[in-house]
Amino acid sequence: MDNQPHNNPGLSPEQRAELLETLQSRFEDNMPRHAGLDWDEVQLKLEAQPEKMWSLGQMEQTGGEPDVVGFDERFGEYLFYDCSPQSPAGRRSVCYDHAALEARKAHKPDDSAMHMAAVMGIALLTEEEYRHLQQLGEFDTSTSSWVITPPEIRERGGALFCDRRYGHVFVYHNGADSYYGARGFRGSLRV
Repeated sequence: MDNQPHNNPGLSPEQRAELLETLQSRFEDNMPRHAGLDWDEVQLKLEAQPEKMWSLGQMEQTGGEPDVVGFDERFGEYLFYDCSPQSPAGRRSVCYDHAALEARKAHKPDDSAMHMAAVMGIALLTEEEYRHLQQLGEFDTSTSSWVITPPEIRERGGALFCDRRYGHVFVYHNGADSYYGARGFRGSLRV
């Protein structure tokens, strides 16, 4: 279930215009995150890929505050990450994946991070991406975020999450079926 493609109903012209305005304003207000990149080029890519605009809209709607954090020269893609100061509020209190959700006998959360990301058309950050994000600012100082977990850990029932405390980035483990009000997930999107 976690790998099913998202159902993208698209954005209205008004929603697209409002989202582009929000993204441009955030881009211009946070130039150190993407030094040397040009908003007009980013906007051209976005306008050519309405399905990516929808996914960014989902990131925005759930409190992720997506912003450009780099450009992948190999593939010619801009990298968007959730840049909200804390883990996106609309994506908290979720376990790691669908298998963990199904394994819970009682008090199941409403969803899993992996499923929510798939529905939104985004990917959870990897540990490496999470560390890159933390070089651009201080994130998750009072929350934590699930990150992609290596199969050998997940097969044993665990999952990884990260946060920033005491001026350092930490990677922890927990049962994949656990969920907390202060733990969500951050996503990435390539455009």
